[in-house]
Amino acid sequence: MDLIPVPHQMERATGFFELGDGFGIEAGPGTEDTARWLRATLGAATGLALPPKEPKKGDEYDVLHLSVRPGLDTEAYRLVVAPHGVHIQGGSPAGVFWGAQTLRQLLGPDAFRRAPLPGRTWRLPLTEIRDTPRFRWRGLMLDVARHFIPKDGVLRYLDLMAAHKLNVFHFHLTDDQGWRVEIQKYPRLTEVGSWRARTKIGHRASPLWDEKPHGGHYTQDDIREIVAYAAERHITVVPEIDVPGHSQAAISAYPELGNTDVIDTHALSVWDTWGINPNVLAPTDNTLRFYEGVFEEVLELFPAEFIHVGGDECLKDQWRQSATAQERIRELGLQDEDELQAWFIGHFDSWLAARGRRLIGWDEILQGGLAKGAAVSSWRGYAGGIAAARAGHDVVMCPEQQVYLDHRQDAGADEPVPIGYVRTLEDVYRFEPVPAQLTPDEARHVLGTQANVWTEVMEDQARVDYQTFPRLAAFAEVAWSRLPAPAERDFADFERRMATHYGRLDALGVAYRPPTGPRPWQRRPGVLGRPIDGPPPER
Repeated sequence: MDLIPVPHQMERATGFFELGDGFGIEAGPGTEDTARWLRATLGAATGLALPPKEPKKGDEYDVLHLSVRPGLDTEAYRLVVAPHGVHIQGGSPAGVFWGAQTLRQLLGPDAFRRAPLPGRTWRLPLTEIRDTPRFRWRGLMLDVARHFIPKDGVLRYLDLMAAHKLNVFHFHLTDDQGWRVEIQKYPRLTEVGSWRARTKIGHRASPLWDEKPHGGHYTQDDIREIVAYAAERHITVVPEIDVPGHSQAAISAYPELGNTDVIDTHALSVWDTWGINPNVLAPTDNTLRFYEGVFEEVLELFPAEFIHVGGDECLKDQWRQSATAQERIRELGLQDEDELQAWFIGHFDSWLAARGRRLIGWDEILQGGLAKGAAVSSWRGYAGGIAAARAGHDVVMCPEQQVYLDHRQDAGADEPVPIGYVRTLEDVYRFEPVPAQLTPDEARHVLGTQANVWTEVMEDQARVDYQTFPRLAAFAEVAWSRLPAPAERDFADFERRMATHYGRLDALGVAYRPPTGPRPWQRRPGVLGRPIDGPPPER
């Protein structure tokens, strides 16, 4: 049946259940959204109307029964395809929805098309599947700041996430190269901060430039649509608003946010190249009040428990030169600039906590001491996550060396804009999110795992697809399924199932990297990357 991610338990019987024109859906309380989703997707692919059916005793033929069964784990489901009908039970509406995703896979790759192919018949193998996810946080981070992805592209990625049972969309909305979310209190953030005059092509050392202005942003209604679309697919959207580093786009719009006693911030524009930027926010009361205004609108738009504040790669050189920053260090009785950043992050941890939310940031927020309620996205290897879990903080494991999907997939010369270490499909499949150094009590702080897609060298949807797939399918199985230890995982079986899954990706129009290597139009000859040789460090 070639399911991805592989279910926890599956029993196959002989025979099939054929879907006829009268096949309909009986949607129990709490499953109405899944029924609508099935009519929209399977209805389009199969041409079947899938009408609502009322429950009738003894009449189970030609019916898909959807129901919530509280005895199951929250996201667990039970899918039964019997000769007399089909049942999906979930521990919650989310569990029912994940069961519906499995049902779609059972119908074959053509069930992922938008219109029925002529002469196609639809049948399900007789089977019983019991399934539940390993982690509650199964995430994908998409960077729309470096290269803007229009709203329809974001909605498409939410559908691709749902098809792989991923449930957290980390939305990287601001950076040096662009501010992507409308903030009504501060209109210049998008009027000025969402566009750059030109863009570096390839790695920052490349001599190539795209001289065409690049940009775009989401209106607040766009964001509301994205969040609602995600919620219908049981995906939580976690926004990221970067502070205090990665902020040149904001400073270009509002120069008073920068370290004005060190540089002429009025001369700054939205950054047009890549790397770690020295222009960071000033640690002033004005900056705090400004970003409180930003976060007030962000909280209204995003109902998620967690709000991501970045906190990574904040160079401290300007703070060391700034009389204002040095006076703040003395005034607060801090030891150094690392503690100044910890104070900055701690302010927003308290501010968010007072409003019923939780702060999460990249693992640099550990430097100088971490606020009590904060959680950590561990990206610089495993070390930050281990330290955070041992200190009692919740952790999302997303180590750069393992699950940064902008890293190259092969060492071949045809690999487009090769960045970082080689991370093959098998490498991602053998990724283990929970470090062996953690005790069982410490390991309970690992909320889950996340794959990150940084778009510096991904100029359009096709490039994002190429870097993300098929490796996201392997990552999804790691995040959902209860796999053996990495060395014991059956990658040959995963590859066998992927042969079918490529057909699903084809039907969805995903421009993935083929197993044999990039197609001619997927290459980028002459564009400089930054490959790193050898295996990545295990730390």
